[in-house]
Amino acid sequence: MEAGVLVFHPENIVLEDNVYVGHYTILKGYYKNQIVIGAGTWIGQQCFLHGAGRIRIGKNVGIGPGVKIITSAHAEEFEDKPILHNPIEFAPVIIQDGADIGIGAIILMGVTVGRNAQIGAGAVVTRNIPPSAVCAGVPGKVIRMRSDKKGSD
Repeated sequence: MEAGVLVFHPENIVLEDNVYVGHYTILKGYYKNQIVIGAGTWIGQQCFLHGAGRIRIGKNVGIGPGVKIITSAHAEEFEDKPILHNPIEFAPVIIQDGADIGIGAIILMGVTVGRNAQIGAGAVVTRNIPPSAVCAGVPGKVIRMRSDKKGSD
């Protein structure tokens, strides 16, 4: 871990072998659930991982600088009260082995990013991304499969 990394609830954070965590990243564990980061994963500077709903990052995953991974949100209750006072919902985020998350991307609660999938810079991922897919945009959408690139030139 680089200097300036903030770790909350370290008892619920597991870093496997050879994990790099860039400076000023926040690993925000929670009193329940875990953040588990697989061997060989690289996490860039100034990331924010909020583990209240559980985060599981596989092996050899690349996470660019400024990425946000969020596992909770206020419920969408249509009452006459501030959203801030609605109950909080939790759902895990799973990033499978070999995936790559581009700089500044946001992965929201309940999302699974498939094995070897690529998330473009600045994408906001609100739904599951299949293995080997390339996802970009706001909201994030699959724009092609990585295997489609072979022989296209």
